[in-house]
Amino acid sequence: MKAAIVTEVGKTPICSDFKNPIAASGEHHIDVAAAALSHLVRGRASGSHYSSSGELPFVVGVDGVGRLESGERVYFVLPNAPFGSMAEVATAPFAQCLHLPEELDDVTAAAIAIPGMSSWAAYKERAKLQAGETVLVNGATGASGRLAVQIAKYLGAKKVIATGRNPEALQSLTALGADVVIPLTLGADALEAAFQEQFAAGVDVVADYLWGKSAELLLMAGAKAGPEAIPIRFVQIGSISGENIALPGAALRSSAIVLMGSGLKSIPIQRILSAIDGVLQAAVPGKFEIATQAIPLSEVEQSWGIDNGKKRIVFLL
Repeated sequence: MKAAIVTEVGKTPICSDFKNPIAASGEHHIDVAAAALSHLVRGRASGSHYSSSGELPFVVGVDGVGRLESGERVYFVLPNAPFGSMAEVATAPFAQCLHLPEELDDVTAAAIAIPGMSSWAAYKERAKLQAGETVLVNGATGASGRLAVQIAKYLGAKKVIATGRNPEALQSLTALGADVVIPLTLGADALEAAFQEQFAAGVDVVADYLWGKSAELLLMAGAKAGPEAIPIRFVQIGSISGENIALPGAALRSSAIVLMGSGLKSIPIQRILSAIDGVLQAAVPGKFEIATQAIPLSEVEQSWGIDNGKKRIVFLL
């Protein structure tokens, strides 16, 4: 079969021939139609993600859309190494194959599942978001952050605050449900004041896709301006702006901030699957928007390095 293969650590995947996977007992054989490129996929391909298997060579891709032997169209996730989703054929356990709504097309389903799950799981599994609460999305202008704004509203958030560096993309979030937008390009004093104003008014959940300096400022602003003894559930999801921050212990001792993470291994796989299913089933009725760019798998080597934060790349089989 044709597949996107990594033969050496750090090398760009190439489209070449790879042995076909054989479905074991309890697994489905899947004819793959589409598979998306995400930060998780890139991290596993490079060997830098904590969930990388280290086995070489291997087929890249953690999830995709395809058809079972019965003709049923499904989304599937986490095929067993060395096989991945960016191949003509994949296998996955029965429980990791989710039925797709007929009205949700292959490309959108492949593109939306992982970035949508990142906030759905953070809200439902970690923060336990309740209808009527206020959510702040830090790093809301990327594909995952834009979905985090939409999903917060869909799940009943009363107010959504969005931060980001791209002024045009940030402003466009108001049409997707953001009630307040805060540019991260403000000077340090102005940004701290803007954060403190929001925390003083009440922020229940922070969904953080950036970490780094903006997360430091948010945590300190929450500690200083958040109402006394009212929990602020700060959920760390991504670290695009840096892996480490400086956080004084006093910021936690003097506030009701609850700091937690959301990702693989912090949530049982069954609950992650439930979050993905939630996103897929809600995508059409919730009118979730995600920009996509469909590319043939044969062009994976030339397309792998495309840094297109505005569109989710989906490889077609």
